[in-house]
Amino acid sequence: MSKTLFEKVWNAHVVKSIENGPDILYIDHHLIHEVTSPQAFKEIEDRGLKLFRPERITATADHNVPTCDQPLPVKEPLSRHQLDTLEKNCKKHGVKLYGLGHPYQGIVHVIAPELGITQPGMTMVCGDSHTSTHGALGAIAFGIGTSQVAQVFAGQSLILNKPKAMRVMVEGKLNSDVTPKDVILYIISKLGTDSGTGYFCEYAGNVFEEMSIEGRMTVCNMSIEMGARGGMIAPDQKTFDYIKGRKFAPTGEEWDKKVEYWKTLYTEPDAVFDKEVRFKAEDIYPMITYGTNPGMGMKIGTEIPQAKSESEKSSLNYMGIKTGDSLAKVPVSHVFIGSCTNARIEDFRTVANYIKGKKRASHINALIVPGSQQVLQQMKEEGLEEIFNEADFEIRQPGCSACLAMNEDKIPKGEYCVSTSNRNFEGRQGSGSRTLLASPLTAAKVAIHGKIIS
Repeated sequence: MSKTLFEKVWNAHVVKSIENGPDILYIDHHLIHEVTSPQAFKEIEDRGLKLFRPERITATADHNVPTCDQPLPVKEPLSRHQLDTLEKNCKKHGVKLYGLGHPYQGIVHVIAPELGITQPGMTMVCGDSHTSTHGALGAIAFGIGTSQVAQVFAGQSLILNKPKAMRVMVEGKLNSDVTPKDVILYIISKLGTDSGTGYFCEYAGNVFEEMSIEGRMTVCNMSIEMGARGGMIAPDQKTFDYIKGRKFAPTGEEWDKKVEYWKTLYTEPDAVFDKEVRFKAEDIYPMITYGTNPGMGMKIGTEIPQAKSESEKSSLNYMGIKTGDSLAKVPVSHVFIGSCTNARIEDFRTVANYIKGKKRASHINALIVPGSQQVLQQMKEEGLEEIFNEADFEIRQPGCSACLAMNEDKIPKGEYCVSTSNRNFEGRQGSGSRTLLASPLTAAKVAIHGKIIS
């Protein structure tokens, strides 16, 4: 029987299947950070257990970290406590940690691919919903809760019901200025935020095949925003080229064997999906959200559509806009370019290419937050840092930053932020803040022109 990419990887990791019940799934690699790991470490210790395979765990500091003055002692009490606890737990249990000051520190979903930890055919988990990012390299990757973090600590496995299989096909030629972020925002706007519930989604078609690996990460990152358990894209030569030579990538004969296996990870022609949808690339234009969930997205330059439900009416009220309005009139005061969705070197190259020789609008606070220390270093080496400084953009140090109101980088109440992050629910970037999700290119345009333009 023909198999999907998802089935091949899932089946290869089933330790045991319970009849008419869940599977016990082996986890190849476990990513942890300072926010969701302390309780899991405590549970393990309270039960008198040891970490089953600490060498299969990578830790970093990212969510609740300052993005200014990182070499200095952390001032915020909760952040300092979480970081100290992570360091103590990792040292005690023999877990590799990339904490503040380490050259590999950064957002967990940025550092794992760039270090070659993420590889095709793997199963990966993290106490963070956007673990789906790693599916861009052909891995089964998904977020887990704190109790499940403890389960993986104890046995390197999880008891799970196998998700159904879904495929989203996008074929054709994309319009000018359409980026991977626009593609996924378009898909979510058409399918809705609960369309993927119960499914693992594979993205296929020439549009995804032609995307860079970093673009694929943006797409898979936001799979969770349409309710999917995760997203995947079949590995290809681009994938192999991206991984080769990275810190933890296989080498020599092992590399050759891995690539030979990775080449088998594709959906066979006659494989059947539980759900399948198709889109034409020509229908996709630069996108922006206008409400309080990623499904409330529209083509830039069009009017706010009619609210279809009470929740949408409430959303528009929160955002301070109404049906028929133009987002060009929204008084944007902040632009945030960062997060695990769009804080890779490709994203900053796109922004730098647009803003070179220009200045940000005087009323816009433009924040550049690289996803890792390696990205920051690459920005310096490529001269991007100089371009940002000349355009009067503020460059911060790596972390989740203004993606979520967990650290010091918050958007003030009532103010609008065009953000390259992945979520826009009420208060996501700060109490009372108003978030409009967009691509790095769109965010760059807003920062320069001072308003939302196509």
